[in-house]
Parts: sequence; structure tokens; C-alpha cells
Amino acid sequence: MRRPHLPARLPLDPYVLALLGTVGLATLLPARGAAAPIADGASTAAVALLFFLYGARLSTREALEGLRHWRLHLTVLACTFLLFPLLGLAARGLVPTVLTQPLYAGLLFLCLVPSTVQSSIAFTSIARGNVPAAICAGSFSSLAGIVLTPLLAVGLLGGHAGGFSLDALLRITLQLLLPFLLGQCLRRWVGGFLVRHKQVLGYVDRGSILLVVYAAFSAGVTAGIWHQVSPARLGALLLVEAVILAVMLLVTRYGSARLGFDRADRIAIQFAGSKKSLAAGLPMAGVLFGAQAGLAVLPLMLFHQMQLMVCAVIARRHARAPDRQPAADRVAEVSPAAQQPTGQAR
Repeated sequence: MRRPHLPARLPLDPYVLALLGTVGLATLLPARGAAAPIADGASTAAVALLFFLYGARLSTREALEGLRHWRLHLTVLACTFLLFPLLGLAARGLVPTVLTQPLYAGLLFLCLVPSTVQSSIAFTSIARGNVPAAICAGSFSSLAGIVLTPLLAVGLLGGHAGGFSLDALLRITLQLLLPFLLGQCLRRWVGGFLVRHKQVLGYVDRGSILLVVYAAFSAGVTAGIWHQVSPARLGALLLVEAVILAVMLLVTRYGSARLGFDRADRIAIQFAGSKKSLAAGLPMAGVLFGAQAGLAVLPLMLFHQMQLMVCAVIARRHARAPDRQPAADRVAEVSPAAQQPTGQAR
């Protein structure tokens, strides 16, 4: 039997290191006293800016044209917003013996955020899968997550995310939906500028998220979150997340085969349907959890790095497997307009 070949270097995401450094900074120098409301206000403005940029970048026309491959997209959406949440709800039985209630709330929130775009495309490309379909599937998931993730969170998490109340819906509308819709409305005028300055605005994106993480963990540190999490609990959390990731990778692989998708589509479904977006989840957590966001985002940060490392191994194994389908057939399965990236890569 051939031993599985591991890549020479597993992908340790530099941005995850920056996030961990931000957590360390918030632990040592949290925003206290008069600095706390300033950090909170800056975090709120950063979230609004992020979702304005998401809306301004996303080409709705190209996404709608990609609906030609609707079965694949519905499969990815079902994995992201149905199967993942069901696994998260099933993990409720691990409270309080394995997970504390705050860690479980973060784990369930992890199961509600949309899929990634950038890493789904990258791994699908490495594995010689249907890249245009991965682009569209990730974009649809991100677009649906703008509405579905906050609503599912306030509905399923109850008091841990503010509850399903008028106040929670108002925060979602003002900080997430309204900036996103404004970006969509202004895309005609600002889209070209965003494309020309894509690299610079990428730093704005990441810097804004780091600010959100700093504000969230500062509030958590002042509330004593590190006294609530032991090394044993963190190890248990990693184990639970590994099981969830393994289940989703198996379901997306063999489930898509049972549904009759070809090899290229199965690869796109596996990578787009098994991952979660750190970039989309972090600002949403800041809005939904408030002062409790520190512990809430910890499971998502851990899962993000885990999915990168595992999917890198899987993608390289797919790349070495024989491809029995001509590349022209794969491209023909999606609309030509869907073969161009939408500009949002998360």
C-alpha cells in the first residue's frame, strides 16, 4: 500500500499568525477605561467598511449568470447552511462535560458562517477540479451568508448572540446589510477604483478584521475569558472540530458522487462545501456577540487553520490522481461569464 504523500510544507497561514499576535496584544494590552469605547466604535466602523467593500466588489450579474450550474450551487449551500448547522446542534450534547457553554456557542457560530472563496478556488485549481464552479459556489455562499448567517445565529444561539429580538435585527441591518446594499448600489461608480487598488484594499480588509479581533478580545480579557478556558478544553475543542471537518469532507466527497456529479464537480463541492470563511465570520461575530465575541471567534480561528492544512493534503492527492474527463468538458459545464472571478476572494 502506498503511503500518503504529505506536502513538503503544510500551509501555516501568515494571516492566522497575525490574528494570533493580535490576540496576544489584546491579552497583554487590552483597551480599558476610556480607550474601550474608542476601540468599540472603531470596530463598528471597520465592520461597516468591510461589508460596504464586500457589496461593492461582488458582481451580482455574474453570480446570477452562474446559476446555469444550479445543482452544484444548491449542494454547496445545503452543506454550508444545513448540514454544518445540524452538526453544530448535535454537538450540544457535549456541554458541559466536553465543551463549556461559551465555547459551544462559538462552535455553533462557526457552523453558521458562509464558505470561503479564495481558498476554495485555490484548492480546486490544485486538484484539477471545476474552478469556475468553485468561484460561483463561493460567491453564492458569501452572498447568502450576508443574510442567513446573522439570522441563523440570533435564532439558534438565543441569548448568546443577543437573542432573536428587534435590537439584534437592527444591529444586523445597520452594521451588515445596509453597508452591503450601499456597496452594491455604488458599485457602478466605485467598482473600477476597487479593481485598480485591489492590493491596497486587501490590506484595508485584513487590517479592519485585526481591529475587530483586538476589540473583541480586549473586551473578553477585561471580562476574564482566559480564566474560562483550560488547555484540556482547548484540546477537546480541536478534537470536536477535527471530527466535524472529517464528516463534512466525507459527506461532500461521497454525497456528491451519489448525486451523480462528475469528478471535477465533486472536487469543487468538496472544497467549497467543507470550509468556513474567517474573513466573513470575524466581523459578524463582533456584531452579534459584542463583549462575548472573544471566545466566540476562537473556534473559527482554529478551524480556519485546520481546514487549510487538511485540504492542502487532499488537493495534492487529487492532483496526482488520473483525470478521466477532458478539461474542455469541465469548462463547458458552466457559463462563460462565470469563469471570471467576481472580485471577492475570502
